Amino acid sequence: MIKGCFTALVTPFTGDGRVDEAGLARLIDFQIESGVTGILAVGTTGESPTLSWEEHNQVIESVAQAAKGKCVCIAGTGSNNTSEALAATKHAADLGADAVLLVDPYYNGPSSMEIRKEYIEPVAKEFPKIDIIPYVIPGRTGTQLMPEDLAILNRDYKNVKTVKEATGDAQNMRRTRECCGKDFTILSGDDNKTFEMMTDPDIGAAGVISVMSNIAPAAVKKMVEGMNDGDREGAEKISRALSPLFNLVTVNTVEKTTFGEVIFRARNPLPVKALMNILGMPAGPCRQPMGKLTKNGLDKVLWAAREVWQKNPEILEPVAGSFGVDIEARLEDPQYRKDLFYEE
Repeated sequence: MIKGCFTALVTPFTGDGRVDEAGLARLIDFQIESGVTGILAVGTTGESPTLSWEEHNQVIESVAQAAKGKCVCIAGTGSNNTSEALAATKHAADLGADAVLLVDPYYNGPSSMEIRKEYIEPVAKEFPKIDIIPYVIPGRTGTQLMPEDLAILNRDYKNVKTVKEATGDAQNMRRTRECCGKDFTILSGDDNKTFEMMTDPDIGAAGVISVMSNIAPAAVKKMVEGMNDGDREGAEKISRALSPLFNLVTVNTVEKTTFGEVIFRARNPLPVKALMNILGMPAGPCRQPMGKLTKNGLDKVLWAAREVWQKNPEILEPVAGSFGVDIEARLEDPQYRKDLFYEE
Protein backbone atom coordinates (compact mmCIF):
# COMPACT_ATOMS: atom_id res chain seq x y z
CA MET A 1 0.00 0.00 0.00
CA ILE A 2 1.23 3.48 -0.92
CA LYS A 3 0.54 5.71 2.07
CA GLY A 4 2.03 8.81 3.62
CA CYS A 5 3.00 12.31 2.50
CA PHE A 6 3.92 12.80 -1.14
CA THR A 7 4.96 16.22 -2.39
CA ALA A 8 3.61 17.39 -5.74
CA LEU A 9 6.86 19.15 -6.58
CA VAL A 10 6.85 22.51 -8.32
CA THR A 11 9.03 22.85 -11.39
CA PRO A 12 11.34 25.83 -10.82
CA PHE A 13 12.11 28.06 -13.78
CA THR A 14 14.88 30.56 -14.43
CA GLY A 15 14.10 34.17 -15.23
CA ASP A 16 14.28 33.44 -18.94
CA GLY A 17 11.83 30.54 -18.66
CA ARG A 18 14.08 27.48 -18.72
CA VAL A 19 13.86 24.64 -16.18
CA ASP A 20 16.11 25.61 -13.27
CA GLU A 21 18.09 22.39 -12.89
CA ALA A 22 20.16 23.61 -9.94
CA GLY A 23 17.05 24.88 -8.18
CA LEU A 24 15.26 21.61 -8.86
CA ALA A 25 18.09 19.66 -7.23
CA ARG A 26 17.86 21.88 -4.13
CA LEU A 27 14.11 21.38 -3.87
CA ILE A 28 14.46 17.61 -4.21
CA ASP A 29 17.15 17.53 -1.51
CA PHE A 30 14.91 19.57 0.81
CA GLN A 31 12.09 17.08 0.39
CA ILE A 32 14.30 14.05 0.97
CA GLU A 33 15.97 15.63 4.00
CA SER A 34 12.52 16.37 5.42
CA GLY A 35 11.60 12.69 5.24
CA VAL A 36 8.64 12.77 2.89
CA THR A 37 7.33 9.41 1.75
CA GLY A 38 7.68 10.35 -1.88
CA ILE A 39 7.92 13.01 -4.55
CA LEU A 40 5.59 13.48 -7.50
CA ALA A 41 7.48 14.85 -10.49
CA VAL A 42 5.60 16.92 -13.06
CA GLY A 43 2.07 16.75 -11.80
CA THR A 44 -0.30 19.69 -12.24
CA THR A 45 1.66 21.54 -9.55
CA GLY A 46 4.78 20.92 -11.66
CA GLU A 47 3.05 22.70 -14.58
CA SER A 48 2.93 19.61 -16.75
CA PRO A 49 0.64 21.18 -19.40
CA THR A 50 3.28 23.77 -20.33
CA LEU A 51 6.43 21.62 -20.25
CA SER A 52 7.70 20.09 -23.43
CA TRP A 53 8.04 16.30 -23.27
CA GLU A 54 11.80 16.71 -23.30
CA GLU A 55 11.58 18.95 -20.22
CA HIS A 56 8.99 16.63 -18.71
CA ASN A 57 11.31 13.63 -19.00
CA GLN A 58 14.26 15.66 -17.75
CA VAL A 59 12.47 16.57 -14.48
CA ILE A 60 11.31 12.98 -13.95
CA GLU A 61 14.85 11.73 -14.47
CA SER A 62 16.21 14.19 -11.90
CA VAL A 63 13.66 13.13 -9.29
CA ALA A 64 13.98 9.40 -10.00
CA GLN A 65 17.76 9.46 -9.70
CA ALA A 66 17.79 11.51 -6.50
CA ALA A 67 14.94 9.56 -4.87
CA LYS A 68 16.36 6.10 -5.52
CA GLY A 69 16.69 4.26 -2.22
CA LYS A 70 15.52 7.34 -0.29
CA CYS A 71 11.86 7.89 -1.08
CA VAL A 72 9.17 6.92 -3.56
CA CYS A 73 9.24 8.52 -7.01
CA ILE A 74 5.88 9.07 -8.71
CA ALA A 75 6.11 10.33 -12.28
CA GLY A 76 3.34 12.39 -13.80
CA THR A 77 2.86 10.76 -17.20
CA GLY A 78 -0.77 11.58 -17.91
CA SER A 79 -2.00 13.24 -21.07
CA ASN A 80 -5.14 13.71 -23.14
CA ASN A 81 -3.43 11.51 -25.72
CA THR A 82 -2.98 7.85 -24.78
CA SER A 83 0.04 7.36 -27.04
CA GLU A 84 1.82 10.19 -25.21
CA ALA A 85 0.94 8.65 -21.85
CA LEU A 86 2.33 5.29 -23.00
CA ALA A 87 5.59 6.85 -24.19
CA ALA A 88 6.01 8.90 -21.00
CA THR A 89 5.25 5.90 -18.80
CA LYS A 90 7.86 3.83 -20.65
CA HIS A 91 10.42 6.53 -20.02
CA ALA A 92 9.51 6.69 -16.32
CA ALA A 93 9.54 2.92 -15.94
CA ASP A 94 12.95 2.69 -17.61
CA LEU A 95 14.27 5.25 -15.11
CA GLY A 96 13.02 3.18 -12.18
CA ALA A 97 10.07 5.31 -11.07
CA ASP A 98 7.93 3.48 -8.52
CA ALA A 99 4.58 4.69 -9.85
CA VAL A 100 3.01 6.92 -12.47
CA LEU A 101 0.16 9.37 -12.09
CA LEU A 102 -2.40 9.49 -14.92
CA VAL A 103 -4.59 12.57 -14.78
CA ASP A 104 -8.01 12.21 -16.43
CA PRO A 105 -7.72 13.28 -20.10
CA TYR A 106 -8.44 16.99 -20.19
CA TYR A 107 -10.31 19.04 -22.78
CA ASN A 108 -11.37 16.23 -25.14
CA GLY A 109 -13.51 14.89 -22.27
CA PRO A 110 -13.89 11.13 -22.75
CA SER A 111 -16.56 9.35 -20.72
CA SER A 112 -15.61 7.37 -17.63
CA MET A 113 -15.81 4.10 -19.58
CA GLU A 114 -13.56 5.52 -22.28
CA ILE A 115 -11.07 6.72 -19.68
CA ARG A 116 -10.99 3.16 -18.34
CA LYS A 117 -10.88 1.29 -21.65
CA GLU A 118 -8.92 3.64 -23.89
CA TYR A 119 -6.54 5.31 -21.44
CA ILE A 120 -5.86 3.59 -18.10
CA GLU A 121 -6.17 0.01 -19.36
CA PRO A 122 -3.61 0.30 -22.18
CA VAL A 123 -1.03 1.74 -19.77
CA ALA A 124 -1.78 -0.74 -16.98
CA LYS A 125 -1.57 -3.64 -19.44
CA GLU A 126 1.65 -2.46 -21.08
CA PHE A 127 3.45 -1.79 -17.76
CA PRO A 128 2.28 -4.39 -15.22
CA LYS A 129 5.29 -3.91 -12.92
CA ILE A 130 4.72 -0.23 -12.15
CA ASP A 131 1.90 1.18 -10.02
CA ILE A 132 -0.67 3.15 -12.00
CA ILE A 133 -2.39 5.93 -10.03
CA PRO A 134 -5.43 7.53 -11.69
CA TYR A 135 -5.79 11.21 -10.80
CA VAL A 136 -9.42 12.29 -10.62
CA ILE A 137 -9.78 16.08 -10.71
CA PRO A 138 -12.88 17.09 -12.71
CA GLY A 139 -12.48 20.78 -11.83
CA ARG A 140 -9.33 20.85 -13.98
CA THR A 141 -10.12 18.27 -16.64
CA GLY A 142 -13.83 18.58 -17.36
CA THR A 143 -14.26 14.82 -17.15
CA GLN A 144 -14.12 12.14 -14.46
CA LEU A 145 -13.19 8.50 -13.97
CA MET A 146 -16.07 7.25 -11.84
CA PRO A 147 -15.74 4.90 -8.82
CA GLU A 148 -17.40 2.03 -10.68
CA ASP A 149 -14.89 2.10 -13.53
CA LEU A 150 -12.06 2.55 -11.05
CA ALA A 151 -13.23 -0.60 -9.27
CA ILE A 152 -13.20 -2.57 -12.54
CA LEU A 153 -9.62 -1.43 -13.14
CA ASN A 154 -8.67 -2.45 -9.61
CA ARG A 155 -10.26 -5.86 -10.13
CA ASP A 156 -8.61 -6.54 -13.47
CA TYR A 157 -5.15 -5.01 -12.96
CA LYS A 158 -3.05 -5.63 -9.86
CA ASN A 159 -1.08 -2.46 -10.49
CA VAL A 160 -4.14 -0.19 -10.21
CA LYS A 161 -4.60 -0.06 -6.45
CA THR A 162 -4.39 3.65 -5.64
CA VAL A 163 -6.22 6.83 -6.64
CA LYS A 164 -5.44 10.50 -6.16
CA GLU A 165 -8.86 11.85 -5.24
CA ALA A 166 -9.41 15.55 -5.91
CA THR A 167 -13.12 15.73 -6.65
CA GLY A 168 -13.87 17.57 -3.42
CA ASP A 169 -16.97 15.35 -3.20
CA ALA A 170 -17.14 13.26 -0.03
CA GLN A 171 -19.93 11.11 -1.47
CA ASN A 172 -17.76 10.23 -4.47
CA MET A 173 -14.94 9.31 -2.10
CA ARG A 174 -17.22 7.09 -0.02
CA ARG A 175 -18.50 5.45 -3.18
CA THR A 176 -14.89 4.78 -4.22
CA ARG A 177 -14.27 3.01 -0.92
CA GLU A 178 -17.52 1.06 -1.27
CA CYS A 179 -16.69 -0.09 -4.81
CA CYS A 180 -12.95 -0.69 -4.43
CA GLY A 181 -12.85 -2.26 -0.97
CA LYS A 182 -10.83 -1.80 2.18
CA ASP A 183 -7.42 -2.66 0.67
CA PHE A 184 -7.61 0.03 -2.02
CA THR A 185 -5.58 3.20 -1.34
CA ILE A 186 -7.20 6.62 -1.51
CA LEU A 187 -4.80 9.57 -1.41
CA SER A 188 -6.09 13.09 -0.84
CA GLY A 189 -5.47 15.47 -3.70
CA ASP A 190 -6.64 18.50 -1.69
CA ASP A 191 -4.50 19.69 1.21
CA ASN A 192 -7.41 21.24 3.07
CA LYS A 193 -9.49 18.04 2.90
CA THR A 194 -6.79 15.60 4.01
CA PHE A 195 -7.72 15.49 7.68
CA GLU A 196 -11.39 14.92 6.88
CA MET A 197 -10.60 12.25 4.30
CA MET A 198 -8.26 10.36 6.62
CA THR A 199 -10.58 10.47 9.64
CA ASP A 200 -13.85 9.63 7.85
CA PRO A 201 -14.12 5.83 8.27
CA ASP A 202 -16.16 5.57 5.09
CA ILE A 203 -13.32 7.15 3.10
CA GLY A 204 -10.23 6.01 4.97
CA ALA A 205 -7.62 7.94 2.99
CA ALA A 206 -4.05 6.83 3.65
CA GLY A 207 -2.23 10.07 2.92
CA VAL A 208 -1.93 13.06 0.63
CA ILE A 209 -0.25 14.20 -2.55
CA SER A 210 0.34 17.68 -1.22
CA VAL A 211 1.00 21.12 -2.69
CA MET A 212 1.95 22.90 0.52
CA SER A 213 4.47 20.25 1.49
CA ASN A 214 6.67 22.05 -1.05
CA ILE A 215 7.07 24.58 1.77
CA ALA A 216 6.27 22.57 4.90
CA PRO A 217 7.14 18.93 4.15
CA ALA A 218 8.09 17.93 7.69
CA ALA A 219 4.86 19.32 9.16
CA VAL A 220 2.60 17.73 6.54
CA LYS A 221 4.44 14.44 6.97
CA LYS A 222 3.99 14.60 10.75
CA MET A 223 0.27 15.32 10.37
CA VAL A 224 -0.25 12.35 8.05
CA GLU A 225 1.84 10.02 10.20
CA GLY A 226 -0.15 11.05 13.24
CA MET A 227 -3.41 10.10 11.58
CA ASN A 228 -2.04 6.81 10.29
CA ASP A 229 -0.70 6.01 13.78
CA GLY A 230 -3.97 6.80 15.54
CA ASP A 231 -2.92 10.14 17.08
CA ARG A 232 -5.96 12.07 15.91
CA GLU A 233 -5.58 14.84 18.48
CA GLY A 234 -1.96 15.54 17.55
CA ALA A 235 -2.71 15.37 13.83
CA GLU A 236 -5.65 17.73 14.19
CA LYS A 237 -3.46 20.25 16.01
CA ILE A 238 -0.96 20.22 13.15
CA SER A 239 -3.77 20.41 10.58
CA ARG A 240 -5.12 23.56 12.26
CA ALA A 241 -1.64 25.09 12.33
CA LEU A 242 -1.20 24.37 8.62
CA SER A 243 -4.67 25.52 7.58
CA PRO A 244 -3.65 29.07 6.54
CA LEU A 245 -1.19 27.52 4.07
CA PHE A 246 -3.65 24.85 2.93
CA ASN A 247 -6.13 27.59 2.06
CA LEU A 248 -3.61 29.14 -0.35
CA VAL A 249 -3.73 26.35 -2.94
CA THR A 250 -6.27 28.53 -4.77
CA VAL A 251 -6.59 32.23 -3.94
CA ASN A 252 -9.76 34.07 -4.99
CA THR A 253 -10.07 37.86 -4.93
CA VAL A 254 -12.52 40.43 -6.24
CA GLU A 255 -10.83 43.03 -8.45
CA LYS A 256 -12.17 46.35 -9.69
CA THR A 257 -11.97 47.23 -13.37
CA THR A 258 -13.31 50.17 -15.36
CA PHE A 259 -16.21 47.90 -16.39
CA GLY A 260 -17.04 46.58 -12.93
CA GLU A 261 -15.85 43.95 -10.51
CA VAL A 262 -14.37 40.65 -11.65
CA ILE A 263 -13.24 37.56 -9.76
CA PHE A 264 -9.56 36.74 -10.07
CA ARG A 265 -8.89 33.08 -9.36
CA ALA A 266 -5.20 32.39 -8.78
CA ARG A 267 -4.91 28.63 -9.15
CA ASN A 268 -2.19 26.24 -8.15
CA PRO A 269 0.80 26.56 -8.49
CA LEU A 270 0.66 30.37 -8.69
CA PRO A 271 0.17 31.04 -4.94
CA VAL A 272 2.65 28.42 -3.73
CA LYS A 273 5.30 29.61 -6.18
CA ALA A 274 4.77 33.21 -5.06
CA LEU A 275 5.28 32.20 -1.43
CA MET A 276 8.33 30.12 -2.29
CA ASN A 277 9.85 33.13 -4.04
CA ILE A 278 9.12 35.33 -1.03
CA LEU A 279 10.75 32.77 1.29
CA GLY A 280 13.87 32.51 -0.86
CA MET A 281 13.24 29.04 -2.26
CA PRO A 282 13.98 28.33 -5.94
CA ALA A 283 10.69 28.55 -7.81
CA GLY A 284 10.84 31.31 -10.38
CA PRO A 285 7.80 32.40 -12.36
CA CYS A 286 4.94 30.29 -13.59
CA ARG A 287 5.00 29.56 -17.29
CA GLN A 288 2.54 31.51 -19.44
CA PRO A 289 -0.38 31.71 -19.76
CA MET A 290 -0.27 31.65 -15.94
CA GLY A 291 1.05 34.97 -14.73
CA LYS A 292 1.08 36.76 -11.38
CA LEU A 293 -1.12 37.36 -8.38
CA THR A 294 -3.04 40.58 -7.90
CA LYS A 295 -2.00 42.85 -5.03
CA ASN A 296 -5.05 41.59 -3.08
CA GLY A 297 -4.04 38.00 -3.75
CA LEU A 298 -0.48 38.60 -2.64
CA ASP A 299 -1.77 40.20 0.56
CA LYS A 300 -3.69 36.99 1.29
CA VAL A 301 -0.55 34.92 0.74
CA LEU A 302 1.46 37.17 3.05
CA TRP A 303 -1.24 37.14 5.74
CA ALA A 304 -1.30 33.34 5.76
CA ALA A 305 2.48 33.00 5.90
CA ARG A 306 2.78 35.57 8.69
CA GLU A 307 0.02 33.83 10.64
CA VAL A 308 1.88 30.54 10.48
CA TRP A 309 5.25 32.15 11.26
CA GLN A 310 3.89 34.00 14.31
CA LYS A 311 1.88 31.14 15.79
CA ASN A 312 3.81 28.05 14.65
CA PRO A 313 7.29 29.09 13.49
CA GLU A 314 8.48 25.47 13.58
CA ILE A 315 6.52 24.88 10.38
CA LEU A 316 8.67 27.30 8.36
CA GLU A 317 11.96 27.02 10.26
CA PRO A 318 13.22 24.14 8.08
CA VAL A 319 13.07 26.51 5.08
CA ALA A 320 15.33 28.94 6.90
CA GLY A 321 17.84 26.20 7.67
CA SER A 322 17.86 24.53 4.28
CA PHE A 323 17.91 27.67 2.13
CA GLY A 324 19.84 29.99 4.45
CA VAL A 325 17.21 32.72 4.71
CA ASP A 326 15.74 34.99 7.36
CA ILE A 327 12.01 34.20 7.29
CA GLU A 328 10.96 37.26 9.27
CA ALA A 329 12.87 39.62 6.98
CA ARG A 330 11.59 38.03 3.81
CA LEU A 331 7.97 38.22 4.97
CA GLU A 332 8.26 41.90 5.84
CA ASP A 333 10.66 43.43 3.31
CA PRO A 334 8.82 44.61 0.13
CA GLN A 335 11.88 43.95 -2.05
CA TYR A 336 11.17 40.22 -1.93
CA ARG A 337 7.73 40.57 -3.49
CA LYS A 338 8.00 43.50 -5.88
CA ASP A 339 7.76 41.41 -9.06
CA LEU A 340 5.15 38.91 -7.86
CA PHE A 341 1.92 40.82 -8.54
CA TYR A 342 0.23 42.89 -11.22
CA GLU A 343 0.65 46.59 -10.46
CA GLU A 344 -2.29 47.79 -12.51
